[in-house]
Amino acid sequence: MSEQPASNPAPAPHQRRPRYSGKNPRRFEEKYKERNPQRYRETVAKVLAAGKTPAGSHRPIMVTEILATLAPQAGETAVDCTLGYGGHAQEILLYLQPGGRLLGLDADPLELPKTEARVRALGFGPESFTTHRSNFAGLAQVLAQNELTGADLILADLGVSSMQIDDPARGFSVKHSGPLDMRMNPQRGQSAAALLEKISPTTLATLLATNADEPNADTLAPALTGKKFTTTSALATAIRTELPRLNKDTQDLTIRRVFQALRIAVNDEFSALETLLRNLPACLNPGGRVAILTFHSGEDRRVKKAFEAGLRDGLYADIVQEVIRPTAEERNANPRSAPAKLRWARRSV
Repeated sequence: MSEQPASNPAPAPHQRRPRYSGKNPRRFEEKYKERNPQRYRETVAKVLAAGKTPAGSHRPIMVTEILATLAPQAGETAVDCTLGYGGHAQEILLYLQPGGRLLGLDADPLELPKTEARVRALGFGPESFTTHRSNFAGLAQVLAQNELTGADLILADLGVSSMQIDDPARGFSVKHSGPLDMRMNPQRGQSAAALLEKISPTTLATLLATNADEPNADTLAPALTGKKFTTTSALATAIRTELPRLNKDTQDLTIRRVFQALRIAVNDEFSALETLLRNLPACLNPGGRVAILTFHSGEDRRVKKAFEAGLRDGLYADIVQEVIRPTAEERNANPRSAPAKLRWARRSV
């Protein structure tokens, strides 16, 4: 008997995208219009006009002040140590042409390819723009790999990008419940949940006080250590339960500080920053400029002290005397810019 020909499988039915959930959908996954600015420009414009950041994007902070500080010129070499969404980089790249180049560093393997594609679409080819998966502690190595002895300008924006904060899957925020992760590179290291399971109360109390100036560190530490918090909301609930006498606003502020402290620890941010600050003078060409955006006191103190020490030692010819803050207009248009502080230094010739 002859074999019957195999029948072709039926094609999968077409899946329609769910309807947009009202004017202001709450779940990150439902905000697909905000995440597609080319197709839904009107929706994105409304979000921006409301002083918010569209889902899946990031608004660069203090662009005008950074450009004035770094003064990029055609033909120079720049490094953006925290490429993120690429907002600062694409502005700097315009001033580097013709003949200049920018190296973009970022440790996030999920966002880096998206940003590279976005900047490429603006017309910047590999001769003027390259990306490197590294955090800013690897600046010296990245320069060496590109056969560069130094850069003319270096930028480091130490804030967490909005793409990371807003995506519940990354576990950086309690805004939407998600896995308690907080790793910039989800492929390396331990999550915030794993850290809390293993850390001792004494060590956690020190971590909360050092990384976030948390006044309730000694009270919270014993209640949070050794527990299995699988979601951001579970941790937030535990913090509220432990501090019942505080009003909701004060509890919310404490939750943000605890999340900040854990994020810094999970990503070893202070160690990376200290490595960057130690290597910076040698990574700048004579007369080169560096600008660093910080978002909390622990970062700002380290940057301020490093720049002052570099000035005393003759490594820097000049440093900022008064910290630069966002204008009132920018703070109103983008509330996430409010805590930002900008400091700069210029390498000796």
